[in-house]
Amino acid sequence: MGEKSEKAEAGEPAGETPAERDRPATFGDVFGVAEYRALFGAALLSWVGDYFAKVAVAYLLFRDTGSVLLSAIGFAVSYLPWVAGGPVLAALAERYPYRRVMIICDVVRMALIGLMAAPGTPFPLMLLLLLGASLLTPPFQAARSAMVAQLLTGDRYVVGLSFQNMAGQGAQVAGYALGGVVSAIDARTALLIDAATFGLSALLLWRGVRPRPATVEDAQRRSLLRETGDGLRFVFGHRVMRPTALVVFSVVGIIIVPEGLAAAWASQFGGGSRIAGLLMAALPIGAVIGAVVTRVTGPERRLRLVRPLLIVGPALLVPVLVSPPFQVAFVLVVTAAAAVNTVMVPLNGLFVQMLPNAYRARAFGIMQGGIQLTHAVAVLVAGVFAERFPVPIVIGAWSVCGLALMAVAVTRWPGREVVREEIAYAAELNRAAVPATS
Repeated sequence: MGEKSEKAEAGEPAGETPAERDRPATFGDVFGVAEYRALFGAALLSWVGDYFAKVAVAYLLFRDTGSVLLSAIGFAVSYLPWVAGGPVLAALAERYPYRRVMIICDVVRMALIGLMAAPGTPFPLMLLLLLGASLLTPPFQAARSAMVAQLLTGDRYVVGLSFQNMAGQGAQVAGYALGGVVSAIDARTALLIDAATFGLSALLLWRGVRPRPATVEDAQRRSLLRETGDGLRFVFGHRVMRPTALVVFSVVGIIIVPEGLAAAWASQFGGGSRIAGLLMAALPIGAVIGAVVTRVTGPERRLRLVRPLLIVGPALLVPVLVSPPFQVAFVLVVTAAAAVNTVMVPLNGLFVQMLPNAYRARAFGIMQGGIQLTHAVAVLVAGVFAERFPVPIVIGAWSVCGLALMAVAVTRWPGREVVREEIAYAAELNRAAVPATS
């Protein structure tokens, strides 16, 4: 295979100078893809609807039962599928055309959330309906992630992913805020709005995204568990994807702890819910800053920044050990989150370039499930330590351990030549793949 062909498949237009290739893609480049605009709009509607539902269900359960535990269970149910079986559920998206998977998931979620809004729905049934709707989130998101990689190539994918991350943070804030306002007036109306967002999402996908065949032929299908196992072996047997996945899991496990311990940490500053809320908001704020940095930084420079920023992220949280004042602690968490999020997007871009089409949805499920599990375990373990030691000591010591882990990771990071070889190999596999019939 010629060098020119390899660069084109890796998202580097042939015939351009290195300076031109290092020019970051613009939002115009990303949203100039009509199908991506529809896909992005559908995802945004689904995100806002999800947060509406979380607030509405938690509020309904607490208002009508007075139980904090039931309210917390209602909030947490939507995360359960990712932790319990995200990779298996995401493998469903590989079996059928991505567009069809997303539309079916949206239509069924619309129906289930609509039933939740019916007056007199018993609380156990409401939780079962919410769990059923949540089970459709992994295949929907896996199919969407795989389709984004089909629609956006090269640096457009990285910039598009960066903007998606920023929009996701905004959707979280807007969904919680608007959901809280509407739920205070009528929580069942909030659920109806949520159902409507899924319906609109399905309509956008139906009208704005053209049908494509499934990536896996019927003859290649095995049981879901075996296909999930194939995906796990592929990702963790790969000489570049394995270290990438482990670094991603590690870095999110480091950066989530200040948010997970925010309520207890706020008491160290003599503050209540306002301080806790600001500490929890520090990560989304850092994510937005990281997205902006990604947008204005060229592809080659982003890759050069990966190793130093993997060190900088946890290093910025080490000074928490000395219990700095709130303003300093807040800035440290924001800047650490910005450093981590600046790293995550180019890592995701590399990961996607090394994936054969037949593994895209499964790989997304593996990564997302691993991230959710890492979040849960990290916060749980840090919470156990925080029962015995001051929160600043726990966060600072946790970050010292994270810093040591990242120091080892960057010294063993695959070389550029290895990365190029794997990208070229994946591109060759994708060119050779025979499309399945729809």
